Amino acid sequence: MSKLTKNQKLASGKIESGKAYTLKEATVLVKDITLAKFDASVDVDVRLGVDPRKSNQMVRGVVSLPHGTGKVIRVLALCTPDKEAEASAAGADYVGLDEYVDKIKGGWTDIDIIITMPSIMGKIGALGRILGPRGLMPNPKSGTVTNDIGKAVQEVKQGKIDFKVDKTGIVHSSVGKVSFTADKIYENVREFISTLNKLKPTAAKGTYMKSVYLSSTMSPGIKIDPKSIED
Repeated sequence: MSKLTKNQKLASGKIESGKAYTLKEATVLVKDITLAKFDASVDVDVRLGVDPRKSNQMVRGVVSLPHGTGKVIRVLALCTPDKEAEASAAGADYVGLDEYVDKIKGGWTDIDIIITMPSIMGKIGALGRILGPRGLMPNPKSGTVTNDIGKAVQEVKQGKIDFKVDKTGIVHSSVGKVSFTADKIYENVREFISTLNKLKPTAAKGTYMKSVYLSSTMSPGIKIDPKSIED
């Protein structure tokens, strides 16, 4: 096992072993224990009492964080010519169709999200082997396949994210940056948890939200008492 660095020891020493903090306490503490020299991301990990192997217990959704993620999201809008101006005006970084389909076939994936239209999915389906493993495949459930291209681009740019429970029952998401105020992190986490609660499958039995941890890039996780997070 690798030894802890000086900064890691300092950070770990500020977390009380075995304690479950309130969300308010955790959002202040996560800033205090982050000693990285860059603007680290703040992440939340939630273990759910679901069995993702069963389709009726799959948890997947989208949420618009009140203060965004703090990340610069590169958006590609694959659309028909009549929608190009709308996509550009909404803030899409790349707009077009055939030329970008060809670029992707050639291996180009220097983007964070693709937004497209239902009528174009036939062309994009052929890119599944490239886009799928990178999490870039547009999906109607996440709002990235729509005729309202401008609105979709704008929402993503303003902090709309999609999430999905993994095979171990954990949902992981970025909820801001360490440079955010504790209040902004708090409000983003609350919105995320509230959305998760609304998506609780009727087939899920027992405790739904088993554990919640808040951390930043390279920091230890802070255990949060789920009951301290108001809906």
